Amino acid sequence: MTQEMVIAIAERAIWIVLLVSGPLLLIALVVGLIVSIFQATTSIQEQTLAFVPKIVAVLVAIVFFGPWMIEQLTTYVTDILNNLTRYIG
Repeated sequence: MTQEMVIAIAERAIWIVLLVSGPLLLIALVVGLIVSIFQATTSIQEQTLAFVPKIVAVLVAIVFFGPWMIEQLTTYVTDILNNLTRYIG
């Protein structure tokens, strides 16, 4: 196994992590921004108000994006396991 192979595998792993976590982080960011704007305009400074909508939005996003996320991860792991003899030997 060469250095280039290790770097390519690590690069693809980082790309998969970013690709899979991106939609959830983006949704949490947007919902957090909307809640913050709502809190600023209404002068409501309740701490828990920021967390509950984000948790609900991320759970809905997991339901919506979950199959796609699992497919991406499964494809990556299958590729790694199928080429394991090439990587080791």
